[in-house]
Amino acid sequence: MRPAPASRTPARHDAMNTRFLETLLSLARSGSIRATARELHATPAAISSRIKALEAELGVTLVDRGTSQFRLSDDGERLLNHAREVVHAARTLQLAAQRGQQISGRLRLGVVETVVHSWLPHFVRALETGYPELVVDLTVDATAVLGPRLLAGDLDLVLQVESAIDPSIVAQPLARYPVRWIARRDMLAETDTQDDLVRAVLRHPVLTFGRGTLPQLAVDAMVSGLASAHGVPLSQTRVTCMPSVAAMIHLLRDGYGVAAVPSLLVAEYLDTGELVELPMLPSPPPIVIALYRRDDARVAVHAAAGVARDVCRQYCDSLPTATIEALNGALDDALSETISETISETISEATIDR
Repeated sequence: MRPAPASRTPARHDAMNTRFLETLLSLARSGSIRATARELHATPAAISSRIKALEAELGVTLVDRGTSQFRLSDDGERLLNHAREVVHAARTLQLAAQRGQQISGRLRLGVVETVVHSWLPHFVRALETGYPELVVDLTVDATAVLGPRLLAGDLDLVLQVESAIDPSIVAQPLARYPVRWIARRDMLAETDTQDDLVRAVLRHPVLTFGRGTLPQLAVDAMVSGLASAHGVPLSQTRVTCMPSVAAMIHLLRDGYGVAAVPSLLVAEYLDTGELVELPMLPSPPPIVIALYRRDDARVAVHAAAGVARDVCRQYCDSLPTATIEALNGALDDALSETISETISETISEATIDR
């Protein structure tokens, strides 16, 4: 027998507890009372009590209790985005109220190597300057690992290659890294035509990022297309996946192969002439780095995200757009203004040098 729906007459309370809304968001994301309890360091009974209290306050049934599998009710699905907006507004208010006060705690930050080898040092320095009481726990890994860890609650903030994760994850594109074909200067003989160049490149291993990443999948498809278009048997081509940017650069400098890599990451070797950009067309698609956080993120995470956006933009503005370009992702205007005012004086101390 299905339980009777909650009364449509909302209970009268002095104020809605945003913690209950955060519980609803976590429950919708995890799909389990027990998983939500573990994540929020509460008991399953406490989680159930919060949801029932929220239902009483709103006058609707949020969870369908008539099925063996967890699912939100139609009203629960309908109100989920509104809950996200309320929690987001509460974070904005808290951040504004804490302006001039210390933001502290632990920030579990996950980043991909592309960020490590570009603007991560400036970001960490700006965090230390602006929020000295905030302790950063850094994880460097592939996008395929970071995204699920963020969703599971193991990380607070992630800077990774743009990809779809989950509706409960808030994303903002930060920067576009143009990717070029790179090789050691003396590795390939001079060629007169594109056909000769492509054939020469495909005789060597083509280095790219880790298997399963968007850059690797794109390069794999491009190599297949180039081989077909220029009459090179696919069996004679080799796409070598590199889990480490440092390893890829080392092999490039050793003349092991040709890499599809952002030119920014090898800029010093391009400047000295040790490595060169090959005029092979088409160029690989750019890598887009985006910022990801959960929809119930703490105030400290919002603050750190604001620093990341500002530092990334400053870094991009200091370099030619041919190597990196800042992106204008969607962001709540009120939160953006609050964060910018909070860190405007401290960000300038993290000087961006090339």
